[in-house]
Amino acid sequence: MKKILLSFIILAAATQGCKKVNESVYDKYSASEFYSSPKGADVALANVYSQVSGNWGTGYAGADNCWYDLNTMSSDEQVIPHRNTGDWQLDFAQLYQRQWLPTSGIVNNTWNWLYKSIYTANLAVDQLQQSNAEASKIAEAKVLRAFFYYLLIDDFGSVPFYTDNNITVDKIPQASRTTVYNFVVKELTDNVDKLTETKGGVYYGRFNKWAGYALLAKVYLNAEVYTGTAKWADCLAACDKVSQGSFSLHPGGANAASPLGYQYYELFGDKLPEDETILAIYATADIVSRNIYALRSVNGPNGVALFGFSGWNGTIVPRPYYDRYDNADIRKKQYLVGAQPGGVTYTADVTSLDNPGAGPNEGIRGVKFFPVPPQNGSGESNDFPIYRYADILLMKAECNVRLGNAAAAKPFIDQVRQRAGLGTLASNPSLEDVYNERGFELNWEGHRRQDMIRFNKFLLAHDFAPAAPAFRLLFPIPTSALNANPGLKQNTGY
Repeated sequence: MKKILLSFIILAAATQGCKKVNESVYDKYSASEFYSSPKGADVALANVYSQVSGNWGTGYAGADNCWYDLNTMSSDEQVIPHRNTGDWQLDFAQLYQRQWLPTSGIVNNTWNWLYKSIYTANLAVDQLQQSNAEASKIAEAKVLRAFFYYLLIDDFGSVPFYTDNNITVDKIPQASRTTVYNFVVKELTDNVDKLTETKGGVYYGRFNKWAGYALLAKVYLNAEVYTGTAKWADCLAACDKVSQGSFSLHPGGANAASPLGYQYYELFGDKLPEDETILAIYATADIVSRNIYALRSVNGPNGVALFGFSGWNGTIVPRPYYDRYDNADIRKKQYLVGAQPGGVTYTADVTSLDNPGAGPNEGIRGVKFFPVPPQNGSGESNDFPIYRYADILLMKAECNVRLGNAAAAKPFIDQVRQRAGLGTLASNPSLEDVYNERGFELNWEGHRRQDMIRFNKFLLAHDFAPAAPAFRLLFPIPTSALNANPGLKQNTGY
């Protein structure tokens, strides 16, 4: 199955890089014939999926300096401090402190990656439509494009919007956040039901019907942030559609074979379990993307003792975030603090993020994505969950609470708590209960900034981050983009 996915990516790269095809089998087919075939359609789609996995400075998650870092380190769940030994650039601490600028490298990388992805998705839609490809393949390309536009408006608000690549950068019009939101919703509602219901196999890591509805639920979940109009009932209905895909929570019980002691952590290992995983990024270190998150966190000797190779001594978990966990919670096992293998002792407190920076062993470390082979000092092969069923259950809980039906919300949140080794809530959940549970369950998975904004927590002071003005709810349009397209208007405050 993984070889099939990998072959799609390699074939896509070869197709893009080809200059002379007179000796290739492809010269026997016109473009329309090629892309109308099942294999040709998958090549067009593989070009787009290869953007999701990415690598350094590109991609959704797995590597660094792009979307994942922008959206997790601007929250309260993790940060890479500058070290007083001179290690690590200041970009990450500046994200945590809400001090990013229109010239910030990670902001630029995220913007450029998303527009490259949209260009590639536009191309795939055009290739598949022009060749009268299977309807499900055209729908898949459109859902992928909607996914990228959703990420864009979530981060940047009103953005350049186009669906036809026959336009120069300086002529792309800027559309309001509401306009692009409406486009995303229409693309999803028009196309999700055309997607396959198949789970796993060649559809592991691809948008099927259930992943499409998970995306639609996410868009509706944040509709009030994007447009001013809440869509809680619509979000709940989309979550109910996902539930028709026969998902369940993966078992969380004790497992001596797991480095962290519980089956729960299989959700962040190699091939992610299909009972709970809805959409994943496939990774094999040095071949297709790479997952760096545990490696990037631990200190050198600790990494050697745990993984067999040196860690990067980067990411920490701020103590206030860690302290909110119940000691009985199996999800607390992912954090390392105190004396560790390799003769390293991590202190919970950090004296400084940026000036002069943290000491080498300051800060709690995170190994949620405990490395799986193949692995080395540049990455590991853990796949990454974009959407999983625990998130859907917590979204159902949130929507019910917001709709005034907290009693209906309780079973959803209790399922997640009980899997983590905790008791059920003593009473019906409040919004604060939902917010906290999302933080415990979904940390380091790319949801926290969005959650903090939706629950009106993002601008509040926390740890080393002072209270922030409202314009920090959006990232700035990069200076380079404004220079390339004089028609763009910068977000207020920058």
